[in-house]
Amino acid sequence: MSSPAWSSPFRWLSPAGSGARLQIFIFHRVLAQADPFLPDDPDAATFDAYCGWIKRWFQVLPLAQAVQQLQAGTLAAASACITFDDGYLDNLEVATPILRRHQLPATFFIATHFTGGGRMWNDSVIETFRALPAGDWDGSRFGLSRYTLGQSQSRVQAYGDALTRLKHLPLEERLARSEALASAAGVPAQSPMMNVQQLRELRAAGMDIGAHTRRHPILATLSDLDAEAEVAGSRDELTQWIGEQPSLFAYPNGRPQLDYRLRDRDLVRRLGFAAAVSTAAGTSRRGDDIFQLRRFTPWDRGRLRYGARLVQTQLRPNAALL
Repeated sequence: MSSPAWSSPFRWLSPAGSGARLQIFIFHRVLAQADPFLPDDPDAATFDAYCGWIKRWFQVLPLAQAVQQLQAGTLAAASACITFDDGYLDNLEVATPILRRHQLPATFFIATHFTGGGRMWNDSVIETFRALPAGDWDGSRFGLSRYTLGQSQSRVQAYGDALTRLKHLPLEERLARSEALASAAGVPAQSPMMNVQQLRELRAAGMDIGAHTRRHPILATLSDLDAEAEVAGSRDELTQWIGEQPSLFAYPNGRPQLDYRLRDRDLVRRLGFAAAVSTAAGTSRRGDDIFQLRRFTPWDRGRLRYGARLVQTQLRPNAALL
């Protein structure tokens, strides 16, 4: 647990007790080296800087502890949590040593179907656009557009469009199209995810493990039975692998109404989870729905702009979710 400097402005924006605002950071990957093809993912040096700023400004708590204190009205001033989604191997190999050096706890939400050799659909799409030759490429047979591919920027824009077009397709169709794309581009069947032993190493390093469904579907598009299979399946697999039932859940994609519905929130609660996180921007306060905790991470790389974005987040009023 870290303690913020007394000069931290967040002690005033988020006072202790019933007026506290819980800031939850969300990450996915931390790259060993910067990759212009993955501009939204920090490299090790950038993440190390982020951890330094977060530790200076906030008291960082394990998420389960913070939620309990938020409910009780006993949350410390300037409290924050760090979370990761999906289960990438770099979470263990790159992010965890940095977190431990800064003595910061974190919670890692795992999409269990990809543990031990799988590849998420979005990674198949991204690596397809990395592998395609330069020039015009017609993706109409995959339900995509026509793209002119050159250096990294044009490819990032192209795969961003492709991800948007494929994201809300039925789960099986989305998986089939993404794998067909990767196969057509000759993308090797390599997995960037952790295996079960590596998950155990992550837990042994003092990090918490939460559930994130099995195949990372858009829950709002699933039938009642399929949604329950995805949520309960990830809970049960993690329980078997780690030896303890996860108490925390993260909705895939995480936008209220678009990606999960009231049915899904109630399902998560019924299946025995203590709290769940969304990707709705903002901070969470006492009395908020603990099964729709807000998360936000600034995209800025400079300390002043990063801090200013967090100040804006702390000040913004919370809109209704579901």
